[in-house]
Amino acid sequence: MADYITTNIRNIALIGHGSEGKTTLTEAMLYAAGLVDRQGRVEDGTTMTDFDPEETRRKCSISAATAPVDWNGKIINVVDVPGYFDFVGEMIGPLRVVETAVIVVDAVGGLSVGAEKAWKYCEKNSLPRLLYISKTDEENSDYNAAFDTLRERFGKNIAPVVAPIWDESKKVIGIIDVLHKRAFEFGPGGGRVEIEVPENKKPVLDELYDALKESVAETSEEFMEKFFAGEDFTYAEMIHGLRQGVKDLSLFPVVCGSAIQGMGTRILMDTIVELLPKPQDARALMAENEDGESSEFVVAPGALPTAFVFKTISDQYGKYSYVKVLSGSIKPDMPMVNARTGETEKLGRLYIPKGKKYTEVKELTCGDIGAIAKMDKVKTGDTLCEPRKVVKIEPIPFDEPCYSVAIAPKTRGQEDKMAQGLNRLNEEDPSFRVVNNAETHQMVVSGAGDIQIDVLVNKLKSRFGVEVVLDTPRVPYREKIRKTVSKQGRHKKQTGGSGQFGDVWIRFEPNEESEEMVFAEEVFGGSVPKNFFPAVEKGLREACVHGPLAGYPVVNLKAVLYDGSYHPVDSSEIAFKTAANLAYKAAMPEASPVLLEPVCELKVTVPDQYMGDILGDLNKRRGRVMGMNPDPENPGYQIVEAEVPVGEMTSYSIDLRAMSQGRGSYTLKFVRYEEVPQMNQAKIIEDAKKEEEEA
Repeated sequence: MADYITTNIRNIALIGHGSEGKTTLTEAMLYAAGLVDRQGRVEDGTTMTDFDPEETRRKCSISAATAPVDWNGKIINVVDVPGYFDFVGEMIGPLRVVETAVIVVDAVGGLSVGAEKAWKYCEKNSLPRLLYISKTDEENSDYNAAFDTLRERFGKNIAPVVAPIWDESKKVIGIIDVLHKRAFEFGPGGGRVEIEVPENKKPVLDELYDALKESVAETSEEFMEKFFAGEDFTYAEMIHGLRQGVKDLSLFPVVCGSAIQGMGTRILMDTIVELLPKPQDARALMAENEDGESSEFVVAPGALPTAFVFKTISDQYGKYSYVKVLSGSIKPDMPMVNARTGETEKLGRLYIPKGKKYTEVKELTCGDIGAIAKMDKVKTGDTLCEPRKVVKIEPIPFDEPCYSVAIAPKTRGQEDKMAQGLNRLNEEDPSFRVVNNAETHQMVVSGAGDIQIDVLVNKLKSRFGVEVVLDTPRVPYREKIRKTVSKQGRHKKQTGGSGQFGDVWIRFEPNEESEEMVFAEEVFGGSVPKNFFPAVEKGLREACVHGPLAGYPVVNLKAVLYDGSYHPVDSSEIAFKTAANLAYKAAMPEASPVLLEPVCELKVTVPDQYMGDILGDLNKRRGRVMGMNPDPENPGYQIVEAEVPVGEMTSYSIDLRAMSQGRGSYTLKFVRYEEVPQMNQAKIIEDAKKEEEEA
């Protein structure tokens, strides 16, 4: 592969809903550029960017992959991004390093939820966009309906630079290149023949071209004056104006085609090269210097080297850190500082990744995307800098994982192997989280949804040889008392020689001021020597770990030692510790114990039309709706605020997706513990006893 200067590089990410043709479009671009002999098919598992065994098995993308495309002296670094919601983390990283997002929309199904979400994410991050309407040649496709929906949803700045040509039977047989006022017919094998613009399409072409001229006019005062004077723009002015409009987010070009037939692929690549921003024109990233001051980081080819790690591959073949060079250029063995750790490391070998294949190179220039091998201490989101100028690019904002399962190995003794496997997989996909919950004695994996978790399970088996079982995470309930009770604890044991003797009277009281047990003493006259107080307290604290109802920790408790007795020879710390435990066990059942459950604050963002279903579902989950407000950032959406028991939210991620057709989102935040209603207590106690018996 030739070396490319920064101005000849274009970095794009193909995003949108699953199964709408992103991977197939990547293959079509590679084939049109002559980089593959045969266009791969997702169904056959022969595409360049779907190479993981899980992707081949599922026939869909689950991980972002890169494919550089040489086109007319330029390099288009294509990042093929998964479209399914469970793998949204694979979209967030690449969108940090590309200059443009290409949102793929299906001409058959129209505007999908995934495309809507992709647009919102780009809008939030001020990322330029190009829209590609795919599958225009398929039966039941409707380009006009798809385009009208885009206009209706995203505004009049949606500008077609390509339009389809239909025959009498409404079959798409070619396309019109609006910008260059050309038309093409397509034959078998992706070939194309330039033709005269059909007479019935000339008015359409004129209308679309005038719309482009109007968009160009809006990019500068000079162009606006020329437009109103009735003067035509030169080709160079059209290109300049359209490119500026894309960069300024005042124009979003629309291209259409069929990736399977190769229809429109060449024009798409021409449009990418001509109209989309170069690395120097990318939106500025925020960076933090060594003094902790934040400022904009501007891409600069002649500056000191800086590279940002946006993805990690860690498999049986080794570890590759995918980077975008943000300034200067990088070479193997170059010493660079990891801004996160402050450590200096030598760069490993450099590669250009093409799916699962890696081509070694001697240098990566500013703006280019590549991979560095064997950087064991480097993680996704790290910034690698020249020691003379250390900056830390803002971290990748992965969404908070909301679907959790407990995970354990099928075979005892493989816990460490499972943990190591999860750690390796987490290097590749930081969007999921692993927590070893000491209280519930479970390892809990949290991700975006059940499909992501299922993929992790399969990878643990195939890569690391660990079969696992999944379970519902235990809810960390609590117990407390509602009555004051005083009880004696007396421990006496004589087995010959010195015995054991401890005797205490303890008053147990509810204490709402402190969750942790509060110990106090009111002993008079030395009935219990002071040196045994710590033993009594220790015995009580150990006892509080197991409540009387279901064995959950007891909270909001005050224990007051007020009387007792001792033996000058037989009394010991262990005896008084045991006596305190006996007093606790005697008092708790009589102190009106009650179960407490964790309650979280729930914020659900959902379209207006699903409000009824959402509110009804929250009612079933024992939720209390605290308020409803329109979402200021999303017209037509509402934010529902509610308080819901944690135990009722186990499957909410999947259920909300089903209720809102994937459009809803939510956040959870723990707020407090509350008493469990009497009607729900019996089942919780029963389940706890079952778990104890099985353990």
